[in-house]
Amino acid sequence: MLNDIINAIVQAVIQGLTEFLPVSSSGHLTLYSHLTGASTDEATFMLVILHLGTLVAVFIAFWDAILPLIKELWCIIKEIFTGKFTLKDSDTRSPQRNMIYMLIVSLVLLVPFYPLKDVFEKAGENLIILGCLFLYTSFILFSSDRVPHKKLVKGEGEITLKDALIIGLFQAGALFPGVSRSGSTICGGLFRGLKRETAVQYSFILGIPTILAGCLVELKDAMDVGLEIDIVPVMVGFIVSAIVGVLAIKLVDMLINSNKFKVFAVYTLVLGLSVITCGIIEYITGVGILEYLK
Repeated sequence: MLNDIINAIVQAVIQGLTEFLPVSSSGHLTLYSHLTGASTDEATFMLVILHLGTLVAVFIAFWDAILPLIKELWCIIKEIFTGKFTLKDSDTRSPQRNMIYMLIVSLVLLVPFYPLKDVFEKAGENLIILGCLFLYTSFILFSSDRVPHKKLVKGEGEITLKDALIIGLFQAGALFPGVSRSGSTICGGLFRGLKRETAVQYSFILGIPTILAGCLVELKDAMDVGLEIDIVPVMVGFIVSAIVGVLAIKLVDMLINSNKFKVFAVYTLVLGLSVITCGIIEYITGVGILEYLK
């Protein structure tokens, strides 16, 4: 039991940090599973719980921004059912309504890629490929850090259809483990001229339906194999991932607004090169890296 709780805490800290820090949670958990040999079914179920914990973290950290969006969404639904709904011009719609429309566009763009999710994930099981994907994350983080501050001027009411499409494409690329979803969408927003705080807010709110949909799919897969669930490690993992997630969101917000975002680019660069090195050693020796180092 104690080992299960410790394992849950370790995974929760990894998930809570890496889901929001632009370093790829899926890549880190894939690497963790590869090194520890955790069973796929158990890892999948725990991943669902940890994702739900980080989902709670988003609501806690961005509640002031999410509540007006919920109210506006409710107004849109009422307008649809009363026959009063119209697609207002971007000049006349509220910032909250514009953001809802653009979030939907970014989400819809993910749909054609989602059936290929298993293909994306299997690619990351090879450490050499996983390392290259970490390097891609490093590259876009370095690149976004070079966007002149004077070009970052768009607020939530000024996000355009083209902006939403490009951010959506960046999110689709994050189906690969090792490619950070938050990093990709924040960078996509910065490349399109969104204010730093708007890019962070858009990225994390965009993650709510994405994380929830992924949880539902993974939960179904986990339940189909009939796992025996120990509730204590599960609850510990959920709570820890939520707490760590809130702290990670605050850290990202602080670093991106203080022009220190490149620290994540350096981290993923070093991590990517290290993972590639481990992958090459495993390929040459034919044994796992931990066994080789013994």
